[in-house]
Amino acid sequence: MESLKDKTAKGLFWGGMNNGVQQLLGLAFGIILGRLLDPSDYGMTAMLAVFSVIANELQSSGFKTGLINLREPKHEDYNAVFWFDIVAGVVLYVALWFAVPLIADYYHEPKLIPLSRYVFLGFVFSSFGMAQSAYLTKQMQIKQIAKCGMTATLSSSLVSVAMAAMGFGYWALATQYLMYIAVNTILLWWFSPWRPTIVGVRSQESGVRRNLPSPVFCLLTPLKRLFPFSFRIMLSAIFTQLNNNVMNLLLGHYYGKTNTGHYNQAYQWSSKCFLLVGNMLRQVDQTVLVGLRDERERQLAVLRKMMRFTAFISFPLLFCLAMVSHEFIVLAIGEKWAFAASLLPLLCLSGAFMPLSTLLTDSVISQHRSDIYLWSTVALGVLQMVMMVSLWHQGIVVMVWAYTLLNIVWVFVWHFFVRRLVGYGLLSFLKDIVPFALAAAGVMLFAWWMGEFIVYRLWFIDDYLKLWILLISRVVIAMLLYYAVMRIAGAVILKEVIAFFKGKGIRAFRHGRQVY
Repeated sequence: MESLKDKTAKGLFWGGMNNGVQQLLGLAFGIILGRLLDPSDYGMTAMLAVFSVIANELQSSGFKTGLINLREPKHEDYNAVFWFDIVAGVVLYVALWFAVPLIADYYHEPKLIPLSRYVFLGFVFSSFGMAQSAYLTKQMQIKQIAKCGMTATLSSSLVSVAMAAMGFGYWALATQYLMYIAVNTILLWWFSPWRPTIVGVRSQESGVRRNLPSPVFCLLTPLKRLFPFSFRIMLSAIFTQLNNNVMNLLLGHYYGKTNTGHYNQAYQWSSKCFLLVGNMLRQVDQTVLVGLRDERERQLAVLRKMMRFTAFISFPLLFCLAMVSHEFIVLAIGEKWAFAASLLPLLCLSGAFMPLSTLLTDSVISQHRSDIYLWSTVALGVLQMVMMVSLWHQGIVVMVWAYTLLNIVWVFVWHFFVRRLVGYGLLSFLKDIVPFALAAAGVMLFAWWMGEFIVYRLWFIDDYLKLWILLISRVVIAMLLYYAVMRIAGAVILKEVIAFFKGKGIRAFRHGRQVY
């Protein structure tokens, strides 16, 4: 039987594989779509994103997280969540069907009416897979989840590119979103052995079949113990989605679909990087930390190990994208996205800290303190909304600066609560992240200067070729120099990552004293 450490190592690997492949596919197809579509096309779908994700959180009501945080969820728990999600999804879709004209009026865009009713089908589709996803996550079957995500990303992206090439515009992006959810849900059912029931469930303890009076039992009784925790998770998730989409919500109203499209394009590229790290962690961190809730010292050691790994990856990845943002955007999707390129460095700076926040918030949740998670998220959302509304007349750049700085500061708010719950001191936290942040920043500054130095001596080549030389030289120099700095500094995390990819990862997680 696999140990927790073995499962964690494999979970991180497959979580990284899943997110890595999805982000690489997103990179490739994002470049193609960026060339085929206009900023206004991206703006149309971006303006609807906040309504889709909030409806999705209302539909799931935090029960997926609640199931994951149960030590031993039973069939009745999964069954109750499954039927609740479906009913909630249908009810919300009907409600939004009639609310769509109000959304279109807010954005002053009548074309959003048919588009909204098409896009909002997504959370109805996803309702059929929430319980299946929770089951696979709880069983740490991350490999199966990875296969679902990678297949869904590839198939939906191919369809989206074909539609964009045929001139469907923003409908191509909407179809990509819907098809991803549909394919992913179907595959979750394929890989998960758990199946819902209407009447009669088998007791896991006795194997005796109990005839339940109706589906009402599944919808109400098992949800009672989940509801207090999950309800706070739901509210927190709604405010989190508001925090992530507040710029799209306000820019669409104040600046129109084209400027919203520029911001959304920049945000999408930065999010591909920080979600690569954050989602890889999220697929295993809660399960592992919940399992160690009664072993405080061991749990803290695990948390610090994960934090060092996160900082080791997140800072160089996001800082590197910030360094080459102009060259990358212009070469990948064209000069028409130049304004998006000017916003990308700021979003990368914020994005570098996002995975740290993810790990800290999951630590709070693992302590079963969804109340702290809720009120801190609400406070961030309210403060962020007030700042953005107050600053909108100063321009988009000022708004993005404020968004970036607030999200960096809030990392330390999350740490304050983790310190109280787990004993993760501020000095220890800074020791775990600051060396990687400073190393990454120093490396990127040197690589940026070296790129300028090289191109300055190639004055005779054309501007297009200069951009390629700048992009390639800076990335290569940054990668080699960051590796060298980590080797010289004797970074333990680098040695363990290398050992893992040499096939010694499980032994490193099992025997390394620094691991747990």
